[in-house]
Amino acid sequence: MSLEEKLRADLHQALKSGDKVRRSTIRLVLAEIKNTEIAQGAPLDDNGVLGALAKEASRHKESIEAFQKGGRQDLVTIEEAELAVIQGYLPKSMSSEELEAHVRKVVQEMGASGPRDKSKVMPRLISELKGRADGRAINEVVTKLLGG
Repeated sequence: MSLEEKLRADLHQALKSGDKVRRSTIRLVLAEIKNTEIAQGAPLDDNGVLGALAKEASRHKESIEAFQKGGRQDLVTIEEAELAVIQGYLPKSMSSEELEAHVRKVVQEMGASGPRDKSKVMPRLISELKGRADGRAINEVVTKLLGG
């Protein structure tokens, strides 16, 4: 069963059980998947679906930060509940040590040696670590290792 099929089955289950948070969150993710498919002009594979999930998770994290700064705890609670649902579909996040080890391995494999090689390394890392590490965290580690 593909990840998108699992999302659709879980949506059906959430509709039956009356789980409003799960239902609305899965609908939001499925809409993001559909919009991405339309933009690309092709159906997404599981890796593409993971990318859409990661994008939604990132949006929710940013919203949580903004609502906390604005003192809107009611909205923070809602966003955190939705984020928990999304994270249930994402692979386990990498620890900073695991991330750094993976980046080191890729940098070594590609023979990257300085800041100018960052543009070669980043696309590969982002595609390999989709859903498991945040793009900003990857960028920070690459910058640290390659300098610049």
